[in-house]
Amino acid sequence: MAMSIPEKVRRIYHSTELIPLLLFSLKWLFIASIIGLLSGAASAIFLILLDWATNYRELNNWIIALLPIAGLAIGYTYYSYGSDVVKGNNQLLEEIHSPKQMVPLKMAPLVLCSTIITHLFGGSAGREGTAVQMGGSIADQFTKIFNLHDRDRKLLLISGMSAGFASVFGTPLAGLVFGLEVFLAGGTRYTAILPALFAALIADWTCRSLGVVHTVYHIPFIPKFTPITMLYAVVAGLFFGLTARAFSVIMHWFQHQFARFVKTPYLRPFFGGIIIAALFYFIGTRYAGLGIPLIKQAFVEPLPYYDFILKLLFTAFTLGCGFKGGEVTPLFFIGATLGNILTFFIPLPLSLLAGMGFVAVFAGASNTPIACTLMGLELFGIESGLFIAIACIVAYIFSGHSGIYGSQIIEIPKHALFGRHSGKSIQGIREERSNV
Repeated sequence: MAMSIPEKVRRIYHSTELIPLLLFSLKWLFIASIIGLLSGAASAIFLILLDWATNYRELNNWIIALLPIAGLAIGYTYYSYGSDVVKGNNQLLEEIHSPKQMVPLKMAPLVLCSTIITHLFGGSAGREGTAVQMGGSIADQFTKIFNLHDRDRKLLLISGMSAGFASVFGTPLAGLVFGLEVFLAGGTRYTAILPALFAALIADWTCRSLGVVHTVYHIPFIPKFTPITMLYAVVAGLFFGLTARAFSVIMHWFQHQFARFVKTPYLRPFFGGIIIAALFYFIGTRYAGLGIPLIKQAFVEPLPYYDFILKLLFTAFTLGCGFKGGEVTPLFFIGATLGNILTFFIPLPLSLLAGMGFVAVFAGASNTPIACTLMGLELFGIESGLFIAIACIVAYIFSGHSGIYGSQIIEIPKHALFGRHSGKSIQGIREERSNV
């Protein structure tokens, strides 16, 4: 019996891998291009506004006195209108693990405005969280537009996160891997690698095309890689990992204390803002905002030993009491200034140690060592690659089962002794420890 034409087409379709793979690629090139364009544009707007806010604050330091009012405004806005998006990055990770409901688009404008306000009035926070949340919430809107199922929705969310990260830092390869790596500590999923790549590249291109210029860092001298210099890099990575762990623990401790003593959520950043503004009045505004000038300085000249400690405390306190923003740029600050002082104990070039710390502390705090290694290569060049990789991987190991993303799931424990942690979230492990 002769087959009908539709049956012949169906058999040809299923008899070769090329046709479905081609259709899959074209589909996600189209969707990821839209995500990349929108996320890149959102990041460009965010970075331009952030630059304005930073410049205005530095010319008008008196505005820091209004930080408590800014905190009250942010807290009340989320309490009244953003209770369903208040989890931020963790909400995106939860939806990747267990899809339940679409992320509301209002997450993007809420986190954008709140982060700008935080920086304008002097809060110590970053920018990655904002870009990732904007990218994820924008991407998730296409779930309904294209009537996608849960599996494809995961690809959307990962692509949006990759696009936001890539465009805000100008590191498309790191953005690609960050989206694949961040939701599983010790593992990754390659199902989203193609759309995440497209989204990251197009988002970065879009952001740059709109006039955004990213900060350039330079490591002028890389020593010869030998067993001795490798050992130095391992020791530095240990310090970076322990610092990453300290940041995560202290930030969540502040969150717990504010939740314990200030029962009304929108009053937490108000009281926190009073304390931060008072401290800045007495010690100056060196640790306000992103701190990029000091990060750049850490690559060229010795800095006070206490810079990384105070930035760690101010950032952990700022985010712990409820202000909005990311953790990454402050972690860059903490890592670069820590690397800066390690040069007194570890005989590696100051700029190299600053660059290693720049990415390694973030690698330990976020449990994304491969993404951070790629970021180091994109920012500092391939010559520093071996030192960057060692620092990031060792920091990842020594940060333990802690991290800044509570909804991150432990895919593979960092040591066989901690096999019981497999399949648990960072937050779940944290709660277990607090009950011991």
